[in-house]
Amino acid sequence: MTPRKIDASMIIPLAEYTGQRAERRKRIAEIKKNRRLEVGPFATFYFESYDTMLHQVLEMLFIEKGGAEQLVDELAAYNPLIPQGSELVATVMFEIDDPLRRARVLATLGGVEQRAFIRINGATVRGVAEDDQERSREDGKASAVQFIRFSFTAAEIAAFRGTEGDVVVGFDHPAYGHMAVMPAAVRQALSADFA
Repeated sequence: MTPRKIDASMIIPLAEYTGQRAERRKRIAEIKKNRRLEVGPFATFYFESYDTMLHQVLEMLFIEKGGAEQLVDELAAYNPLIPQGSELVATVMFEIDDPLRRARVLATLGGVEQRAFIRINGATVRGVAEDDQERSREDGKASAVQFIRFSFTAAEIAAFRGTEGDVVVGFDHPAYGHMAVMPAAVRQALSADFA
């Protein structure tokens, strides 16, 4: 069974991680390949898992070298993004290279984090934004990075794991009404996130 939480005992010592880093990065890139979905021209959903979050924690410790003190903050930041058995959790990034265009587009996307959905055979699972910080400002500008949780019922999980119909991921925001059909390989990979 996939662990649902990272604790200090799962952290590889820095010297050991340094030696394994290239191989681990290659392995996580393979895992992530079937955990992403582009929706519309700018948004990409990166569906998180125990493996992706453990990798993120190890990378942050490697880069910042803050040791045990830093580990506490990293676990607090990344553990909430590990799916707990009846949900999918996505980091959604609005990726626009040109800074002026990015600012202009994000200024129109206030509340987009409340308008994400996953639709399976007619059932709609609404996304709920992580409330760790404000994701849309009062002036209507959205953050370029959103953390969104999708909680499923047992019937919705069964439909997701099934092979009938499409799984559609999208937004019904007035300024970003885009959807994408989830490829079978992504659907299969994400099915393992459910208990």
